Order: sequence, then C-alpha cells, then structure tokens
Amino acid sequence: MPVPLHTTGKASFDDIYTRPDPREYYARMAELDYRIPELAKPFFQQQIREYRASARVATPTVLDIGCSYGVNAALLRFDTTIGELAEHYRQAEGDQAGLIARDRARLDAQDRLADVRFIGMDAAHPALSYAHAAGFLHDTVHADLEAADPTDEQRATLATADIVVSTGCVGYVTEKTLSRVALAHPRRRPWMAHFVLRMFSFEPIAAELAALGYRTEQAPGIFEQRRFASDAERAHVLNTLSDKGVDTTDHETEGWLYANLYLSRPLPEHADPEELH
Repeated sequence: MPVPLHTTGKASFDDIYTRPDPREYYARMAELDYRIPELAKPFFQQQIREYRASARVATPTVLDIGCSYGVNAALLRFDTTIGELAEHYRQAEGDQAGLIARDRARLDAQDRLADVRFIGMDAAHPALSYAHAAGFLHDTVHADLEAADPTDEQRATLATADIVVSTGCVGYVTEKTLSRVALAHPRRRPWMAHFVLRMFSFEPIAAELAALGYRTEQAPGIFEQRRFASDAERAHVLNTLSDKGVDTTDHETEGWLYANLYLSRPLPEHADPEELH
C-alpha cells in the first residue's frame, strides 16, 4: 500500500499511532530500519548524568516530546535496542491488557533507570495511553501545543521537566511548542536535546530559545533516522535538501533520512535548578 506524505514532506504513519498497542508500530518501523532512538540513547544518558551532577538532583525528570508508545523511555529503561523491542512485540500474543501486564512485569524486573522519571507528550492519545499503562511513562501530556497553550494541569506537569528530548518531532512541532514547554515553569528552564532531520531548519527554534535565555550548539556528526518509506518521500527530501544547499552525497542519496543533534541549555541566570528541587 502506498505510504502517503505528510505536509512536511515526510512519510505519514498516522495510522500506526492509533492502535491499542505498539505491535504494528514496531513492525512498520523495523521494515524501515528505524534507528534514531537507539543512536540517541547514549546522548540522552549523558544528558541525564550531566544534569544530575550539575544540579545535584537525585531523580531528574525527562520529558519526551512526540514520545508515541514511549519508545525512548523503553530503550533507556530496558537498556535495549529497537531491534530487540521489535522482536519482543512481534512475538507478543493476546490482547492489550495481556501485553500491558507483560511489559509491566518486565519493567519491574529490568528497569535500569528507576531513579529517573519519564513524562511523555504526544498528540496521539492511543499511543500515549499505552505507554503510560505499560509503565514506560510516569506521567503524560496529551496536547498539541502548536495549536494552543497548555492547560493549567498540563503546564504543571511540563514544569517538572529537567531535560526535554525528542527524536523526530521537530518539523511537526516548531518553536511554538518548544517555547511553551520552556516557559512552563515561571523561573526555571529545562535542558534540551533534539534530533532534527536535516530537511528541517532548527534556526527558528534556536532563535526563540535564545530569547528565553538558552545557548544552542550543534553536536558533531549526523545520525541515520530510517530508510525512506517510498520513492516519493526520497524525491521530496532530496529536493528539499538541494534547495537548502545541503550536500546529500553518501547520505540521503544512499536511501536514508539523516538527522542532526542540537543541545540547548539555559544560561546560568536562567538555570536555577534548586528553585524546584
């Protein structure tokens, strides 16, 4: 079946985020060698270590924007791979309740980051609900902050975030969402680490964050996200990158989407970690 394109030019997988559990999600992603969360894992682990050391916080809170079925939390807490999770769900049988119970039991036995709290934010309610029910996420925010400010309840949850991460939502979300997240706490700004496809510019977000007291740096290297889902997606992405003057030789031309990593941290006068903790 042809894969439709989202208005951003990426392939649209909206249908797999409406399923009651992640089996279809991982099956589709495995077909495309989806790997950016796995490549992101050591960088997120490093952010957690550095935040804990600098802020003297025993239990930091990580907010994952565009978390879907809690993929980043699962990778970090199980210290596992995308391939292993795909196989885990491929073998899974039974209904949603049985799968949730299985995931919860595994988490109870294997949680490698029991001293980290995870929040997920997504516009896809079924995916978010599963991640929360399975225990991958300690709290959730079901919201589209491109369209509106968070509610008071949502803002209170977002305000607890120490580190904000994402592995593919930029492009769907813009500086509107990230500034609303950054401003959730009235005094304290969270650290941020975003993997952003090269077809999207991070400059508007970096500029907005700078106005809020952040310094942003691009980390060295570029990172494979997944294989192109269709010839149409490949053509659109290559054209977009060409228009931006980005050299795609040996990268996107080889059939993969690639991302950059941007690290944004508040300047000292905006960090204020002990205000909340």
